[in-house]
Amino acid sequence: MNIGFDAKRAYHNGTGLGHYSRTLLQLLDTHHPEHDYFLFNPKPSTRFTVTGDHIHEVLPTGFFDKTFSAAWRSSWVKKDLRRLKIDLYHGLSHEIPAGIHKTGIRSVVTIHDLIHERHPEQYNAIDVKIYSRKFRYACAHADKVIAISEQTKKDIIDFYKTPEEKIVVCYQSCNPAFGNIQGEEEMQSVRKKYALPPQYFLYVGSIIERKNLLNIVKAIFLLRNELTIPLVVIGEGGRYKQQVMDFIKQNRLEEKIIILSDSAAAKQEIGFRQATDFPAIYQMATAMIYPSFFEGFGIPVLEALWSRLPVITSNVSCLPEAGGPGAYYVNPANAEEIAAGMQKIYTDPAFADEMREKGLAHARSFAPELYVNNMMNIYKSVCR
Repeated sequence: MNIGFDAKRAYHNGTGLGHYSRTLLQLLDTHHPEHDYFLFNPKPSTRFTVTGDHIHEVLPTGFFDKTFSAAWRSSWVKKDLRRLKIDLYHGLSHEIPAGIHKTGIRSVVTIHDLIHERHPEQYNAIDVKIYSRKFRYACAHADKVIAISEQTKKDIIDFYKTPEEKIVVCYQSCNPAFGNIQGEEEMQSVRKKYALPPQYFLYVGSIIERKNLLNIVKAIFLLRNELTIPLVVIGEGGRYKQQVMDFIKQNRLEEKIIILSDSAAAKQEIGFRQATDFPAIYQMATAMIYPSFFEGFGIPVLEALWSRLPVITSNVSCLPEAGGPGAYYVNPANAEEIAAGMQKIYTDPAFADEMREKGLAHARSFAPELYVNNMMNIYKSVCR
């Protein structure tokens, strides 16, 4: 088959949607070389590359397609799909080209979450309308809708009334590098590069209200006289990040909270910008703290489990699906519960080791080869 993909996020996105896209594409190229994969990218990228023996990047070529690349991606790309004899198109992040169902080309779309429907107050009102229109259109006109968790499947049914039989849950995997134990020399090199402390808790994710960094910082404050171990933060943010920074300053926590993404090394090092240093950063941490209020899946949880890292996460949304039986679950609104989990993991090595063991066993149910084979089975069922 010739399989096409909306590759905007694969080439340009450094957060969850980008990691999802790149991981899937690399796994397909490795495990299913019998097909060709065409990555439709609206504009050249200098940040991420996606390469493979069977991967072909497709950029807009005509003057109008280059000038109006967003229109090319959302609709005009159909002529290139026909030209390249694409059998199946996969919208990797909530969208498919308008009118693709009239071309005879089959399509699937991945829906990661419907957070804009559940919590519209966290978005610009115009963005909510745009997202709703695009997501609804994709769910209505794709031949199959792929949900990344049971929680997302339920939301698609509840909000968009999509028939249940049209939706299939396909749990994602993560970059296999997280499962490879880094050598001591590599880890010490990464520690030196980013001036990481000997021990630290870790948070990875956008610094937005839903992901709840402020309550982690409050937990650090509660433990200020009991634990000296700091929190390392990887993520970007705006207004909410400023709230977090204000709390840090007001409570004199500057030495206990390290916003690694703001450091000169993080801004300069390609290993940070392309996340290739992340497995070592994870594997040197004491625990991943991820008490999000709502997620479509929560990929840092899975990355941490593969890294043999204890995980503290929320007892709501899909996070128990991601965390499995080995995670430590908390009420995300309760900083005291987060603090108790951090203290337990830090002071009880046997408990932490048990979490690592159970976590890795759960992560193996999301093994890359299982994930990519499940996805290929979905493709074949649509093109049957």
